[in-house]
Amino acid sequence: MGKERSPVCASRRCNSEAAWLRRIDLVLFDLDDTLHDDTYAFQSAAEEVAREVAAEHGIDALALKAAYVAAAEGFWHRLSADDLNVKLSRVRASMWQTALESVGVGDPDVAQRSADRYNAYRPKYYTLFPGALDLLRSLKERGIKLGLVTNGLSETHREKIALLRVSEFFDAIFLADEVGMIKPDPLLFAHACRTLGGAPAHAAMVGDRYDRDIRGALEAGLFTVWFNVRAEELPPGAAPPDATVSSIADVGRILLSPIGVS
Repeated sequence: MGKERSPVCASRRCNSEAAWLRRIDLVLFDLDDTLHDDTYAFQSAAEEVAREVAAEHGIDALALKAAYVAAAEGFWHRLSADDLNVKLSRVRASMWQTALESVGVGDPDVAQRSADRYNAYRPKYYTLFPGALDLLRSLKERGIKLGLVTNGLSETHREKIALLRVSEFFDAIFLADEVGMIKPDPLLFAHACRTLGGAPAHAAMVGDRYDRDIRGALEAGLFTVWFNVRAEELPPGAAPPDATVSSIADVGRILLSPIGVS
């Protein structure tokens, strides 16, 4: 059975018999770009807004979209515990202001309207990755406890989780501002395990960001599954995850294997 799993293994640890005999009682999932295609949602909404603004002001729509995407990705990349009390609606207006100024539109009213449109458009693009619901359902049927651990803020993510209709599968949901911690803090993963009544040694973490999801979970002692949807390279000198996959189906093959999960 080990040979069948080797294509999705990221390290020699994953190929070892000891790793696959590890009992998994609970699984933590990231949300954005792990269960839900957030990149598609936010970039589609940004492009829709950018095209409307471009038609009104005679600017390059794709340049505006690219500037907003860069601003948004920069914010989430830099997110720290000090940012947990921010109002995301204000942050988005500021990001649109920055993006608009880069293409020659400095009107703050346009920035606010762009943010409002973006907030309104984004939910219609929310979509789960194919197989995500089936995976969650199968894990629940096995008696595995499930937790959702995201750096998203309750201002937007409670609605997102409701619209995606995944809350019923999770025994607990951990949003950054509600717990006062952000990934990759190992204490957050330990807190999630403790809340769910399990030990990190018998828990797994599935996420798409090595620096946020995998590094912290490894430090906390969890089995890690890197859902590497962007085909990224492991950071130099970084501890490898227990497994690397590129599809929800591969996540299921690991977590639902008769040896990997008991």
